[in-house]
Amino acid sequence: MIEKTEAQKKTEKLLMAGLEARRKRERRFVWLGRGAIAIALFFLATLFISIGAKGIPGFFQYYVTLEVSLDRERLDPLGDLSDQSFFDGQAKKLVNEAIYAELDIKGRTPKKLARKLLSNGSDVRLVEFVKDNPDLLDSVHPVKLALDDDADSYLRGFISKETPEKLRRVKDQQIAFLEALDEKGLITREISDYLFFGSASRNAEMAGIKGAFYGSMLTLFICFIIAFPLGVATAIYLEIFAPKNKFTEIIEVNINNLAAVPSVVFGILGLAIFINIFGMPRSVPLVGGIVLALMTLPTIIISSRASLKAVPPSIRDGALGIGASEMQATFHHVVPLAIPGMLTGSIIGMAQALGETAPLLMIGMVAFIVDIPNSVLDPGTVLPVQIFMWADFAERMFIQKTSSAIIILLAFLIVMNGIAIFIRRKLERRW
Repeated sequence: MIEKTEAQKKTEKLLMAGLEARRKRERRFVWLGRGAIAIALFFLATLFISIGAKGIPGFFQYYVTLEVSLDRERLDPLGDLSDQSFFDGQAKKLVNEAIYAELDIKGRTPKKLARKLLSNGSDVRLVEFVKDNPDLLDSVHPVKLALDDDADSYLRGFISKETPEKLRRVKDQQIAFLEALDEKGLITREISDYLFFGSASRNAEMAGIKGAFYGSMLTLFICFIIAFPLGVATAIYLEIFAPKNKFTEIIEVNINNLAAVPSVVFGILGLAIFINIFGMPRSVPLVGGIVLALMTLPTIIISSRASLKAVPPSIRDGALGIGASEMQATFHHVVPLAIPGMLTGSIIGMAQALGETAPLLMIGMVAFIVDIPNSVLDPGTVLPVQIFMWADFAERMFIQKTSSAIIILLAFLIVMNGIAIFIRRKLERRW
């Protein structure tokens, strides 16, 4: 057996020490990576827990059920169940009389305090109930009405009974009324129909996302029908048909740069070009969709080009080899195989557009719109802008509704990304 020399032993020792040092650095790097992931997950979980803790209660609100006299002559004086007839009627007085009778209230001040317990939209809710149930006219029927946001906040525990009366918005007499109604079992906590079917309102208990949801869908529709065909066509031309010269290189560089431009710049562009120069109306989904389409185009072009590059060149060469034209080889063979990636990139771009606020603020979609938009030319707003507006209101109930709207928006984003993943896995082919 040949013994190792001192020099060999020393060299081997140095090699082993170097190997061990590299292994330690690798282990350290792995642990740093795991630590970074753990920190990221911690902050993400903290964010979702915070939003959930505030948002989930926002899906519920307190209602009171009152026996209301549905007097035909007082509710519908014209007798035709029209909006004008109900406007001329006394729905508000009938609601107030119902709570007076339930609490056996007499006196001007107690009646005033009792009225403030009910939402300002109680008469509208009563009219909607009568429209849905016209056969109940000329009878006394229980009607579920929303409580005012101050009464709702008290029942949630945000307003303490121990606080001096002059420092809180709910008076002692009103607390006594709420306790009396609760003892009778007339107050219930239920899923808020106002949140899902209500529109913009300064009254927190009546505010909802319906108008913003319709506005978001109309805006995304315009964005998609402009950005998807234009983005895909641009990607096909640049990747397959365009000559490789300085001009196309400049175009490619600018497309990549546009993908990194802050979204507010596109809003300024929309304000300057579409509204100031072309005279298009402000606050409409049409302009919002065009602005978001411009913002989304670079993302769609880049993802579509990547999808085209991922198709093996042999497929296109094989089509050309059997006599197909350049156009046939592209649209009959290459593009169908690249469609999954194109759709994935487009849906992700749409999801990004759904969450944008800054460009839409610049073109006036922050306006207070009560009516539901029925077309792309009707004034409207979108979910992110609605969240932005609610976050600026002082009423306590808007905090929960803002978080609830954020949860709904996140759910849409997750669904859209899930659809993108599903389409990619369903349609993609491996070679």
